[in-house]
Amino acid sequence: MKDLTKGSPLKLILQFAFPVCMGNIFQLFYNLADTRIVGSYIGKNALAAVGSTNSLNSMIIGFLLGMTNGFAIIVSRYFGAKKYEDMKKAVAATFELGIIVSFLFTIISVVFLENILVLLNTPDNIVGMASDYFTIILIGMTASMLYNVCSGILRAIGDSVTPLCFLVGSTVCNVGLDLLFINVFRLGVKGAAYATVISQILSFVLCMVYMWIKYPILRIGRKDFIISGKLVKEMSATGFSMGFMLSLINIGSVALQTCINSFGENIIIAHTAARKITDVFMLPFTVFGTTMATYCGQNLGAGEYGRIRQGVKIVLFITWGWCILVIIASYTIAPYLVYMVTGNSDKEVLNTAELYLKVDTVPYFVCTLICILRNVMQGIGDSITPIISSAIELITKVAVAILLAPYMGYMAIILAEPVSWVLMVIPILWKLGRNPIFVKAKELSVNE
Repeated sequence: MKDLTKGSPLKLILQFAFPVCMGNIFQLFYNLADTRIVGSYIGKNALAAVGSTNSLNSMIIGFLLGMTNGFAIIVSRYFGAKKYEDMKKAVAATFELGIIVSFLFTIISVVFLENILVLLNTPDNIVGMASDYFTIILIGMTASMLYNVCSGILRAIGDSVTPLCFLVGSTVCNVGLDLLFINVFRLGVKGAAYATVISQILSFVLCMVYMWIKYPILRIGRKDFIISGKLVKEMSATGFSMGFMLSLINIGSVALQTCINSFGENIIIAHTAARKITDVFMLPFTVFGTTMATYCGQNLGAGEYGRIRQGVKIVLFITWGWCILVIIASYTIAPYLVYMVTGNSDKEVLNTAELYLKVDTVPYFVCTLICILRNVMQGIGDSITPIISSAIELITKVAVAILLAPYMGYMAIILAEPVSWVLMVIPILWKLGRNPIFVKAKELSVNE
């Protein structure tokens, strides 16, 4: 456990963020390895089939991840305030609500999957493989959610190392099973899906056992599952807010994916590769966003408002430095990165993905503000503004898909995110500048 309310903010943030960063790196390594294995051993059509479901997968899994991270913020507040009995009830509520929501998502998604793939304009020659792959992923959705619950709870009490350890094991297992199921058993895209689900189940079981043995403070009993309406309301406000925040973002991406799927296999592969590389480029944004949600949650519970503002300044300085490096990489080695991800040397694929990266990385400074400050706002109890900001992104992407893509083609898809970032940062900066906690923190910093 780590108390983030005492000591040097820079040191604490970096100590907490490093394991989160390594965990995300291993997760990205798996995603990249999965893409390369599918492309190399099954072929171009299979890679396009998996890529055609990326946005839909991100939308559903993103909601569950955001929801569980939101629940963990409540746990971190009680931990920071030293209200351990209330914290146990929040932990129990996290499991209860998470299982209910993921179960409902699984049923609805599986039942309507074929219709959804048609609406996404999935090419006829890959729709069967896309359905086979994603059905298995959806059935294993609850396992993924439960692992995220455990990881979120551990991070809420300051332990960001343990989730890393289990994620490393899961990633190694995942890649090994990918090779076994695809290259040896010849299960095709189903093998890639089976590998993902099995590794997630293993991660959850091991993480849960470790939590129970290592942290008596997290051991919940039957009485902890008797939760008040007030706690449910508090958990739902933060959890569903973060869930909707991420899902609104990804709904917009699904709308764009509908256009992308109509542009043909080469564009699908190029976009898939560019997005995989983008995930790597945006890694620090995600890592420090996750870190700041917990950091702000604990410090809010402890009433340490000045530390919140100080932490935000530190994180923005670090991530803006990273933006400069990413822009340089996009303008120098982008084609090599695309080839490494896909194993595809097609000129159209390389050039299209390179163009995407060159255009979209320049406004990363704005994207950084959004990723960090949305999590900060969730951590300090503002669950509305992040949703408003995400809704702006959704509206922008849908408008691009409907109005611009038919005339501008893939260039409209490339421009969609930069335009949406500029628009969606406005309500965040406006509201944060008027937030009582930040106003008080500013007064404290001036007095000091």
